[in-house]
Amino acid sequence: MARNSADSSSVPVDLPLEKRLAAAVELYGEAGVVERSLSLLAGNNEGEDFLLFVGGEHAQGILDGAPVLYWPELWGARALLYVWDDAAEPVIIGTLSNPAWRVREMGARVAAARKLPAASELAELLTDRVPRVRVSAARALGSIGSLDDLERIRPLIKDSEIDVRRAAQQGIDSLRARFPKS
Repeated sequence: MARNSADSSSVPVDLPLEKRLAAAVELYGEAGVVERSLSLLAGNNEGEDFLLFVGGEHAQGILDGAPVLYWPELWGARALLYVWDDAAEPVIIGTLSNPAWRVREMGARVAAARKLPAASELAELLTDRVPRVRVSAARALGSIGSLDDLERIRPLIKDSEIDVRRAAQQGIDSLRARFPKS
């Protein structure tokens, strides 16, 4: 299948992500942006232009020779906050066990934003070694979890990291608001 592409010098890297992705949708279509984002999550190369659309100015560092690490995966997941297809659901749920903490963190954010059935996977992230992942997991469970998740989140109220404690309280408050006692 032939793919549309842009001259990488014409990608508006200085625009906010939402506007860059709108430009990418104009060029590739929604399905094309989702497909390419999922491909990045699979570790594939989707070309310089698409990397610049999803990564912006930071992607230029990779194109200039910086180590790739997990950045394209992270950017692929983040793009799915803005452009979505339900076919991405299992891939996003899979990101919750990614070895890169930034990808796990973003996966939790996308799972919450898209209301994905990932409560058990998110619950596992409540004990992640990285505080930012625990923060995202607590917030996501507050958004999509059930009352059973109150007891899973509650231990984070005593976490050593203040941001985790705050997120735990936010998650608990969200669950209580979503499931008021009658």
